[in-house]
Amino acid sequence: MSIDQHIEELRAELRNAVDANERRWIKEELAMALAEREAIWAEQEDLFSSEPPF
Repeated sequence: MSIDQHIEELRAELRNAVDANERRWIKEELAMALAEREAIWAEQEDLFSSEPPF
């Protein structure tokens, strides 16, 4: 499963969550997934924008 799929699943779960504890857990998981995606994007930016090795 890709990180984007995981984020979308968490968002869907959050929309349907009724219990406050479950909502809190899902929000924490969603925040971690979003941070992970940002880190992945930052790594990719570094790979594409870095100077050639010569």
